[in-house]
Amino acid sequence: MAVLPILEEGAEVLRRRSKPVERVTRRVQRLIKDMLETMRHAEGVGLAAPQVGQLLRVIVLDVGEGPMALVNPEVVAARGQETDLEGCLSVPGRVGYVSRPAEVTVKGLNERGQPSEVKGKGLLARVLQHEIDHLDGILFIDRAEGVWEKKGTAEQA
Repeated sequence: MAVLPILEEGAEVLRRRSKPVERVTRRVQRLIKDMLETMRHAEGVGLAAPQVGQLLRVIVLDVGEGPMALVNPEVVAARGQETDLEGCLSVPGRVGYVSRPAEVTVKGLNERGQPSEVKGKGLLARVLQHEIDHLDGILFIDRAEGVWEKKGTAEQA
């Protein structure tokens, strides 16, 4: 496994739409492992492939329930509304309040290429949506109700 450089705001790749993964190959599995290692090293809770320069629809996350990877993730159901503080490894030092659905169901493929469905609420729902936004070239600062320099710690996805 390798720790990859995390691209920051201003990198053009972060504003582009990622391409669907046709097949989960060894290369994609290696990318997932490297992304998980990178996320842990940066002390984040989520990471999307564009953040490490890969325009592929791949996300990884760990909100304390164990690591998870999703390939071609898609929100298929959403309920409720919640506003909470977000940060991002690609927008270091800044946070903002973002309103998102409180509960989501996301379908995609797992790291073995098998169909997977994740139902999340709270932080899990927020991180899933944050990372899927990255796959569409959207940063949390695009959705935030104001952005400011952080003084304490905020979960960084």
